[in-house]
Amino acid sequence: MGTFSKGRYFSLVILFSLGVGITGTATKGSESSDALPDSIPSVPGTLPHFLQEPEDAYIIKSNPIKLQCRAMPALQIFFKCNGEWVHQNEHVSEESIDESTGLKIHEVMINVSRQQVEDFHGPEDYWCLCVAWSHLGTSKSRKATVRIAYLRKNFEQDPQGKEVPLEGMIVLHCRPPEGVPQAEVEWLKNEEPVSSLKDDNIDTRADHNLIINQARLSDSGNYTCLASNIVAKRRSATATVVVYVNGGWSLWTEWSACNVRCGRGVQKRSRTCTNPAPLNGGVFCEGMSMQKITCNSLCPVDGGWDAWSEWTVCSAECEHRRRRECTSPSPRHGGKACEGLGQEAENCTDGLCTQNRKLLHDIKPQSMEGTSDVALYSGLAAGVTAVAVLVVAVTLYRKSQSEYGVDVIDSSALTGGFQSFNFKTTRQGNPLLLNSSMQPDLTVSRTYSGPICFQDPMDKELMTESSLFDPLPDIKVKVQSSFMVSLGVADRAEYHVKAHPETFPRGLNRDYNTVDGRKKNLLTPNLSAVPSKPELRTVGIFGHLGGRLVVPNTGVSLLVPHGAIAEDASWEMYMIINQEESSVQSDDSCEILLGPEVTYGPPGLSLSCPVAMTIAHCAEVNMEHWNIRLKRQTQDDKWEEVMSVEDETTSCYCLMDSHSCHLLLDQPGTYALVGEPLTDSAVKRLKLAAFGSMSSNSMDYSLRVYCVDDTPHAFQEVAAAEKSRGGQLVEEPKTLLFKANTFSLQVSIQDVPQFLWNIKPFTTCQEFPFSQVWCSNQQPLHCAFSLERYSPATTQLSCKISVRQVKGHEQILQVYTSVVESEKETVPFFTQADCTVTSQTGPKAFKIPFSIRQRICATFDTTNAKGKDWQLLAQKLHIERNLSYFAKQKSPSAVILNLWEARHQDNGDLDSLASALEEISKIHSKSPVNTEGQVENTEFSYAG
Repeated sequence: MGTFSKGRYFSLVILFSLGVGITGTATKGSESSDALPDSIPSVPGTLPHFLQEPEDAYIIKSNPIKLQCRAMPALQIFFKCNGEWVHQNEHVSEESIDESTGLKIHEVMINVSRQQVEDFHGPEDYWCLCVAWSHLGTSKSRKATVRIAYLRKNFEQDPQGKEVPLEGMIVLHCRPPEGVPQAEVEWLKNEEPVSSLKDDNIDTRADHNLIINQARLSDSGNYTCLASNIVAKRRSATATVVVYVNGGWSLWTEWSACNVRCGRGVQKRSRTCTNPAPLNGGVFCEGMSMQKITCNSLCPVDGGWDAWSEWTVCSAECEHRRRRECTSPSPRHGGKACEGLGQEAENCTDGLCTQNRKLLHDIKPQSMEGTSDVALYSGLAAGVTAVAVLVVAVTLYRKSQSEYGVDVIDSSALTGGFQSFNFKTTRQGNPLLLNSSMQPDLTVSRTYSGPICFQDPMDKELMTESSLFDPLPDIKVKVQSSFMVSLGVADRAEYHVKAHPETFPRGLNRDYNTVDGRKKNLLTPNLSAVPSKPELRTVGIFGHLGGRLVVPNTGVSLLVPHGAIAEDASWEMYMIINQEESSVQSDDSCEILLGPEVTYGPPGLSLSCPVAMTIAHCAEVNMEHWNIRLKRQTQDDKWEEVMSVEDETTSCYCLMDSHSCHLLLDQPGTYALVGEPLTDSAVKRLKLAAFGSMSSNSMDYSLRVYCVDDTPHAFQEVAAAEKSRGGQLVEEPKTLLFKANTFSLQVSIQDVPQFLWNIKPFTTCQEFPFSQVWCSNQQPLHCAFSLERYSPATTQLSCKISVRQVKGHEQILQVYTSVVESEKETVPFFTQADCTVTSQTGPKAFKIPFSIRQRICATFDTTNAKGKDWQLLAQKLHIERNLSYFAKQKSPSAVILNLWEARHQDNGDLDSLASALEEISKIHSKSPVNTEGQVENTEFSYAG
């Protein structure tokens, strides 16, 4: 039985081998092929166990893969793929004996191609396993899958750049491309690998994402997601991460010392946006970097001597003494002590004291006494005679010189030195100038050289700073001197001018007067000599529709908005410009008026929204150099501060433009804009104008140069005065920037043809002291140059006038005019559109049509989810300060539009408002209100 079984077994093995080959070729998918090996009977031994089982494999490109099996003890091993036996011809077999056990080891290998895998279509991946036989039976290996490897190009999600604050969390998402096997992800920062193993702050384990828990400045950079498998590597788009730092304020510094040694000044403290400083686009600190408060420094008081005491009784030593005390006043607050001695001693016997301090007898020989008296009387007679001769000589000399006048110059105007000027005359027509169409016959560029100032020490004591400036009329000044000082050509005997308070930038020296007080008294102020000025007043009756008041040619106006007055009411409103000397400027203050004082009323006026007042000013606005404030006059004629233009307050609003200040006011009253220079770089603008006229003597010609504040009101005052005196504008007015550096202003005439004209002595250069120019709003300043032509045939005058501040700017007035009356053209000095219109009421007073205005207010007064509100309107109209003022208004948009009306009243151009609305519409193009905004723009453009 055993022999039979053994022989049958081997026969079946052979048949099985053949059957397998046939089955593998002809009976694909037959279940009998799987059962065939199971029919082999068991034999003594062990079941095969696998030393190597097939592993999962990936086909890369077109390269086939190898699957291997090794089992012990094994008589035979076959592969089965996707449920089918692999033909024996495709097997590569090897046999060996395990030396330790003596059992047979069988090893089989097959190749799987890309085509085989692609041709297979089943519910799962392509798979293969091994079946091994031994004397006891069969064993099966694990299934090994075979897949085609690939990696697509496009990432399913690229990382996105971010801006995160310092210590914020950074999360960069990355979903790699689809691939087999699944791609592994690696992060690169600036092309360097990012490892979470080296940095606990970084986590790269969460679903391929990069997480930085607390952002540091060093985490800023370019991040790339790198995906790779056995096929390829793919790079994502680069994501830029910016870690920004929002600025933070440092602590306030200590308050600075008061910036003036004496009187009212300013203290400052500052802070910097450095705690931390904004980095990488972080926002700058909100709020003010500097605060100012007023301070009062005790003025130093220098000591002064009391009167001397009476002499003491003559002592035995032939001396008497007297004393004085330094108590009138006593030195205080760092003031200087009295100079000199507090005690004096003198001989009280005229030196007639013996060696032993005994007095000599007064009895002298008679002959000696007589001789002394004769000498004394002879000396007195000779002295009286000399004085009488001197008086007669001076009187005769003054009579002989009384017919000649010399124009006044300041002592500082006699500074020596010459300066050359190179220029080529060019002019363009100006309807304001005389004979503007006439061109000088200058065919080549010429170089002229003329003196700036001359100096004669002998004349320095005769000049005063106030004697240079004629308030407007032609006035002569008689000075007790050997010649007459003349400011003009009229025949008046006396002239008194109001001296200006000296006003200097804080911390700067006030001692700039070179003439002592005794000589200043030669030109004592006398206000009665100055003619009173006409009142500038405009009046209008306004109701619910509102309107506008304008003082022509002054740069001053008042806008009464629609709806400011109740529907059932009307008011007679007025606006007045103060023509008298200002009281807002005190002697102990560094403040100056930057524009006219303006009053609007009536006092009991009831308004539902603020009016808009516009006042022209002459300051070059820079808040680092200026402290500009708005003041209001109280009922007791004192001035109170309303606000600083830097302040944010809800009581009123102040918007400074380059040449005008726009105020939103609720309360009627008198207002003034004042400025206090904080540094010597503060600048005010001066308007320079030259006028000319012939004197009663047809051979003499007077050129008058005015230096006034650069405001329409100040120049209009000059133009009106010149018109009344028959003067003609001979050069287009120009602007000069005048610094608060305490240096004076020099005016010189140059390049006068010497063979045609003669300049009267000492008038080539004249000088304005700093304090008088700086406070020129109190009174227009001008100096005169007197010229005389040699022949009546001379009808043209060409020259140039240089106006310059010492260590400052210079401006040239080029004069080319006719001096013959018949050739002059009578033209107005100053023209302005609608200069006669003083009051407008109703819709015609406004640039924005009422219907458009209503729609704008309805759109922006209601807060929109997209941020389309009145704050955005203010921002687009360049109104970005003190928004809290508008927030308290019933209709913030309406008040903003009122301010826009005030700022754009001259140009009448609606383009800026239309452009702002159009820009807002573009920003919110996806908003439902966009259609309405576009309609607004269309109507607005049509209305304009």
